Amino acid sequence: MTPAMDQRMTPDADHRLVFVTGPSGAGRTTAIRVLEDLGYEGIDNIPLSLVPRLVDGAPLGRPIALGLDVRNRDFNATALIELIDSLTRDPRVALEVLYLDCAPGTLIRRYSETRRRHPLAPNETPAQGVEREIDLLAPIRVRADHLIDTTDLNQHDLKAEVAALFDTSPAGRLSVSVQSFSYKRGVPRGVDMIFDCRFLANPHWQPALRALDGRDSRVDAFVQSDPRFAEFFQRLRDLLLFLLPAHLEEGKAHLAIGFGCTGGQHRSVAVAERIGSVLAEAGWPVSKRHRELERRGAEAQPDASKVAGA
Repeated sequence: MTPAMDQRMTPDADHRLVFVTGPSGAGRTTAIRVLEDLGYEGIDNIPLSLVPRLVDGAPLGRPIALGLDVRNRDFNATALIELIDSLTRDPRVALEVLYLDCAPGTLIRRYSETRRRHPLAPNETPAQGVEREIDLLAPIRVRADHLIDTTDLNQHDLKAEVAALFDTSPAGRLSVSVQSFSYKRGVPRGVDMIFDCRFLANPHWQPALRALDGRDSRVDAFVQSDPRFAEFFQRLRDLLLFLLPAHLEEGKAHLAIGFGCTGGQHRSVAVAERIGSVLAEAGWPVSKRHRELERRGAEAQPDASKVAGA
């Protein structure tokens, strides 16, 4: 464990601060609102020069979420990194940096949809502003304690991710995120453990199942019919139920588990659904997301005859 991690986990710190930053349009405002709902004092666009005054003042009695981005009056990456270093060394402060990331193409699309001007390119195209801002924030991204990629997240998903990381309620449990994805589109960021489901029989090659997804009972039954499934799932279940208490004991608050297959529609979804149910039944707080289904806008509800989800 690094000294910085020890610092953040010190329960006697007078001030708990969360810096929320990232490129414009990545969801910073939404994240701050979620933190406010969790009991944080939210302050957006505070000048960097004023942040030390918060630490010098009397403890507020609740954590503070500070929104920092290029719109801040005296913002620059070097000054922010120096501020992070200074506060990390201060025994009065428990500091975490949340960086909201997003693919450039998605940021450009969001700006085009809202017809807003980019703060770094007020008289140019949003694409130019997005490129400049990503370059400017690159050193800060590297220093972040938590990174959430909002490219494929809707507001509900982002709220769940932020709450899983920063909920200060004394639940005393590890929050688990179970995700499915397609290897064609790459491994999702921020996943702690990944399991490859491509060895299982593929429902894609069954004409009656191709248009369905792994939440449907027929797809689930087909995946389970693979002779290797039962042993794989039992070993997977036992491994996770063994590991989760160990991660909780080490002070981890959130664990993301990914399941991948070729298209991210059938096998990975079915396994993620089932393992989510198992972990929820064992008492772990579980959230589920299926990246490729979300990307396609597949909002259909799971088949009612399927085993209950987490």
